[in-house]
Amino acid sequence: MHRPVASGPFHTRQKLRRKLRQREKFRATKLHATALSEKGKFTLHVRQILAALLVIALPGSALAACSTDQQQVGAGFIVVQNSEPQSPLYTTDTNETGGGDILRMLYSGLVRYDTDGSMILDHAAEIKPNEDSTHFDITLKPGWTFHNGEPVTAQSYIDAWNYAAYGPNLQKQQSFFANVQGFDAVSGEKAAEKTLSGLKKVNDLKFTVDLTTPDSSFPLSLGYVAFMPLPKAAFEDKKAFGEHPIGNGPYKMAEGRAWLHNNQLTVVRNDDFAGEHKARNNGLVYRFYSDVDTAYADLQAGRLDTLPRTIPPTALASFETDFPDSSANVPTSSAQYFAIPRNLPGFSGEEGKLRRQAISMAIDRKLITEKIFFDTRTPAREFSSLTLGDLDPNVPGQEVLEYNPKKARQLWAEANKIAPFTGSFDIAYNADGGHQQWVEAVTNMIGETLGIDSHGKAYPTFKQLRDEISNETITSGYRTGWSADYPSVANYMLPQFVTGGSSNDNHYSNPEFDKLIQEAASAKSAEDAKPIYVKAQSVLMEDLPAIPLWYPNASVAWNPKLRNAVVMWDGILDYPMIEKD
Repeated sequence: MHRPVASGPFHTRQKLRRKLRQREKFRATKLHATALSEKGKFTLHVRQILAALLVIALPGSALAACSTDQQQVGAGFIVVQNSEPQSPLYTTDTNETGGGDILRMLYSGLVRYDTDGSMILDHAAEIKPNEDSTHFDITLKPGWTFHNGEPVTAQSYIDAWNYAAYGPNLQKQQSFFANVQGFDAVSGEKAAEKTLSGLKKVNDLKFTVDLTTPDSSFPLSLGYVAFMPLPKAAFEDKKAFGEHPIGNGPYKMAEGRAWLHNNQLTVVRNDDFAGEHKARNNGLVYRFYSDVDTAYADLQAGRLDTLPRTIPPTALASFETDFPDSSANVPTSSAQYFAIPRNLPGFSGEEGKLRRQAISMAIDRKLITEKIFFDTRTPAREFSSLTLGDLDPNVPGQEVLEYNPKKARQLWAEANKIAPFTGSFDIAYNADGGHQQWVEAVTNMIGETLGIDSHGKAYPTFKQLRDEISNETITSGYRTGWSADYPSVANYMLPQFVTGGSSNDNHYSNPEFDKLIQEAASAKSAEDAKPIYVKAQSVLMEDLPAIPLWYPNASVAWNPKLRNAVVMWDGILDYPMIEKD
């Protein structure tokens, strides 16, 4: 693996810029350590952090972006930073951003979301609910096809949804169909049925959906990738399809080896796309970086066109100056947490509840968001995102998210009366995502406040971390986060915390919480659901199945040569609309 090498005067300017950035990194880190120490909150291991930064600053020591078989980028292609997808590219089995960001360009569903998150009918000509939102008549627009020419019909949706729901298929997105009638009969390991009784085809352009309980927000969810249609080929050679999926969206997989694993993936414009949101560029090249600082350097050098989710902490103070006319720093619908597996010694039952609350109250979120993130994060007050605008920011019990070292020590001591804590409390993170600095700050705070050993635990890539979490082999706490699939607080609650949720990695289960979420979904309007979600979140505040940290801004930078670059409601650029000189 290597970084492309420039030469001549340009290379000299690049070296000078790197030196200036390295000095800025040094000053920023020194500021972090000094500010935190002056407040007396905790003591950072300053020498260790500075030593790590010196290693990063040494010539040739940065991790490389891509391997030597990286292909040349064609004219009019947008080069996008991304991570290697965890799984084969199946809409029904992808629940992380590395694969999800790619799939949302390959597929178009019944609805899509505008820049502000409002719902727009896409393939659907009409979605008509009955009076209590338990029955929906869905009519499709004619003339849509998959990338292989196969027509997209009502059966394409029914087959995809049945495949996702059928238990023996072990699809990660199964829980999104839990409210469709017949789910209980198809979802078990030894399912009695193979198809959902709540899905019925009327004709090629119309089907109906019957739900078990009312859900007025059901149409809003239908723009998420789990609800996309699938062609017949998806069920014939699943391995080949996951490597080279056939979608119906504005982009399609490039011919040949489109996916060079751990390197890049290329999609090209679909000139036969029947939808209105047609691509204005020739395609997208997703580059998989092992180090976000390297990605930022490539963005500055023009080898990368956009860094969509992760401006490195070392550049947060300067990226808007580096890219004065091609950057954005705005609130978005996402949240960051860390989670503690319930099977870790000391973290089950009442003892575990006390320890989670103690750990949460040992963290000064405000200080970290100011000094490490330069106010590009907002301290968390609840489990979803305040940008959604449909949640009361004053959730009962949210004092567990406030910095209170005295109370934290008291709660930890109560837990120790049940059983003394031994060993170290660690937080795992992916080193390719720019998380090291905040993890070190958080674990230092926890360690100093509670008088225990606490450290960060680095995994080289996001995929490696997710594999350990998914396989339930992780032996520490771990960083996690949520970028909304569709603009609703329900999307934060259902997949992550409802029993059996598609992203409920810790198998959290609380019947009271599940009941409240069902009540909220049955409400006639978002306004009626709001107080119910507040009650549900108060349950989460007591149990802390994950520990909320902060809400990231969409801190995004892009190549000044791009035109029509607009940040969407979820912090991602609207790629089909971008044009490139």
